[in-house]
Amino acid sequence: MRFVDEAVIRVEAGDGGSGKAAFRREKYIPLGGPNGGDGGDGGSVYLVATENVNTLVDFRYQSVHRAQRGENGGSQDCTGKKGEDCFVPVPPGTIVYEANTGEKIGDLTTAGQQLLVAKGGFHGLGNTRFKSSINRAPQQFSKGSAGEHRMLRLELMVIADVGLLGMPNAGKSSLIRAVSSARPKVADYPFTTLHPNLGVVRVDDLRSFVIADIPGVIEGAAEGAGLGLQFLKHLSRTGLLLHIIDIAPYESDETPVSAAKKIIHELEKWSDELVGKPRWLVLNKIDQLPEDEVEQHCQAIVDELGWTGPVFHISALKNTGTQALMYAIMDFLEQQKRLAQEASTQESPREPF
Repeated sequence: MRFVDEAVIRVEAGDGGSGKAAFRREKYIPLGGPNGGDGGDGGSVYLVATENVNTLVDFRYQSVHRAQRGENGGSQDCTGKKGEDCFVPVPPGTIVYEANTGEKIGDLTTAGQQLLVAKGGFHGLGNTRFKSSINRAPQQFSKGSAGEHRMLRLELMVIADVGLLGMPNAGKSSLIRAVSSARPKVADYPFTTLHPNLGVVRVDDLRSFVIADIPGVIEGAAEGAGLGLQFLKHLSRTGLLLHIIDIAPYESDETPVSAAKKIIHELEKWSDELVGKPRWLVLNKIDQLPEDEVEQHCQAIVDELGWTGPVFHISALKNTGTQALMYAIMDFLEQQKRLAQEASTQESPREPF
C-alpha cells in the first residue's frame, strides 16, 4: 500500500429540513388549525481515528465527504427525519487543519476518538410553531439552515515511542527488522526506505513499545532535500530518538563523525523540539571491524563528537547488542512514564474535605 501522510478533503454537512405549512382537514373537526411539523436536523461530519487505517491514501481517490440532508416536515405534526451523520475513518495520529486559514482544528491520537469537523444545519419550523392567540391560522414556516462546508488539510504523524534517525544506509531498517516483526526493505544501497515503518518490540509477554523507522536524512533535509522534510515530522511524537551511526559509511568520503554532525545540524534547523528530545547514540555495523578494534574505534567517534549521553555498540545485521539496547529502551520509557504520572499527581488539586 502506498504511504500518504498528507491530504486535502472537502466535508459537507447536511442542510436542515424545511418546516411544513399544513392544516387539519378532518371532516368533523371544523377550524382544526395548523399541524405542519418541523424539519429534521442535517447530518454532521465526524473524523474517527480507526486502528486498521494507517495511511491517508484513500483520500486521494475520495476527497469529498457529505452527510445527509434532514427531511422536510410533514402534515399532522410529523417531524422530518434527521439526516444521517457521516463518519470518516482516519489513522490515529492525524492532525486536522482548516485548509484556507491553516488553523488547527484538532488532533486524533487514540483509536475511537471522534472530531466534529462540519456541523449539520438546524431544522426549519412548521407553521404549528407560529400559532398564537392572535394568529390562529399561521401560514409562515421556516427553512432549515445550511450545513457547514469546509476544506480540511489532514496531516498524519505516526505515533511511536522510539524513532530511528540517521543517514541513508546507516542500518535503521536492519535494526527494526532485527528487533520486531516489521519487514522494511533492506539492500546495500541508500534510500531503500521510502516511507515510515512501524514495528512493535516485545521485551517480554507484558512489556512492549513501538519503534518507527523513517527514510534516511541527508544534508539539506530541513530545506526539502531528499525525503527528510516530508518525514522528519514523524519523529515529533516519539519519546526517544536513536541516532544510528554507520561506523563504516557507504560513501567513501564520509566519516561517521561528519555524518553524525550533519544529522544534528538538520535537527537544529528543523525544530528546537526535536533537538531537545532524549537522544541515544547507536554505533552500528561493528561486525565489519575486528573484534579487538571495536571499542577503540567507537570511543574515538564518541570523543570526536564530544558525546556525553548513552552509547550502544551493535550489529543490526548479526543481531549483536540489540537485545541489551531494547531492554535499556524499555526501562527508560517506563521510567519516563512513572515520572510523568508523578508530575501529574503533584499538579492535580487536592479534593476539599
